[in-house]
Amino acid sequence: MGRPFLVFLDDSSTPFYACRACHTHLAKSDAVFSKAFQGRLGPAYLFDRVCNVEVGPSEERDLSTGLHVVADISCARCHAIVGWKYLFATEASQKYKEHRFILEKRSVTKERNVLDDSS
Repeated sequence: MGRPFLVFLDDSSTPFYACRACHTHLAKSDAVFSKAFQGRLGPAYLFDRVCNVEVGPSEERDLSTGLHVVADISCARCHAIVGWKYLFATEASQKYKEHRFILEKRSVTKERNVLDDSS
């Protein structure tokens, strides 16, 4: 297996979320859909879009809001599981989650790019 191609979120005005283990960029903070979610490890955020993740096999999970088909997502660089992707929701009221991503707060860190103005 070759080296993964990783996206660098270089907009210095927008903070981003990164993998806590290796600091690979995962999502811009403006992609947060909701911060009112619960993951397996505690608080979690729902995102519209993420980058630098690998999507695992799908499985049915009975979550607190009903039955969902989800797939774990892991960091493309260090392979740490950072959350999951909602693939299908059985309840009509939960359909808004489909094709969105959960990032576990314990698995990510909020960072900001700092530009060097000394040159």
